[in-house]
Amino acid sequence: MRVKSFLKLVEIQTKLASVIPFLLGTVYALYRFHKFNALNFILMMISLLCFDMFTTALNNFLDFKKARKKHGYNYERHNAIVRDGLTESSVLSVMVALFSLAVLFGILLFIRTDILVLLIGVVSFLAGISYSYGPIPISRTPFGEVLSGLFMGFIITFLSIYIHIYDSGIVQIALDNRMLSINIDWYEIMAIFLLSVPTMFGIANIMLANNICDIEDDIENRRYTLPVHIGREKALMVYSYLYYAIYIDILLMVFCKLTPVASLLVLLTFVPVRKNIKEFFKLQTKKDTFGLTVNNFVLICASMTVVVGVFAAIGSIAWR
Repeated sequence: MRVKSFLKLVEIQTKLASVIPFLLGTVYALYRFHKFNALNFILMMISLLCFDMFTTALNNFLDFKKARKKHGYNYERHNAIVRDGLTESSVLSVMVALFSLAVLFGILLFIRTDILVLLIGVVSFLAGISYSYGPIPISRTPFGEVLSGLFMGFIITFLSIYIHIYDSGIVQIALDNRMLSINIDWYEIMAIFLLSVPTMFGIANIMLANNICDIEDDIENRRYTLPVHIGREKALMVYSYLYYAIYIDILLMVFCKLTPVASLLVLLTFVPVRKNIKEFFKLQTKKDTFGLTVNNFVLICASMTVVVGVFAAIGSIAWR
């Protein structure tokens, strides 16, 4: 398989949706807890990227196998298997290799941390596979946006923080004399949840925009996504409301002193984001306007990551 075909199969350009939450969590761990574990960072990054590429390849492979409509822009140009004439055996080999690497590095990360990383990792792997595979894949239901936002926006951010502070006591699981006890620092967990809102809603909107663009094809291919259920107009309203909620969350985080005051600079992204929302409302196609949603995600979440990262670096120098 050629490198170009591989990159198209795993849709390498979409990996920002997992890399940005990972980096945001990393800089937050340094900003709030003054901790950074380089080896854990590398192990999680490799496992995360390999599993993300695996699930994308799996989704494309199953779309290829199950598609009822075998013509049209989305199918012929966006599925690498069709576009490049890839054999099923080569695609399956790539998926096995990616999944094996994801599991291997995930296990190494668990060995270096604790049981919570293993539990969350297993659940995340199951959710990722269930998104595309099974009797009723989640991607073909109205719950795709919720699942992708929760796992890619919150769980990745949480884990990317936790691998650096697993010994700090924000979550403690213990089994003593047949008694299972779980202690949670609810304040820090809620703080991480608020931090994750921009990534959760941003990723959910990427999935929502994708499904809005594909309404007609999804109906023909029996993919009953959220826009298919509630209609294009209501889906577009949800799309815009999620962005507005992100900016409210940014204000709340600064008010609660969870992020630096300079995080208010991220509010400046509202101008281009609002412009992109209006453009998407006019026309919803993969070719013309879907990329605007990805741009919005990068504008908001990368800006937040940079701001927190700068103050994390400054704080790290001062702390030392």
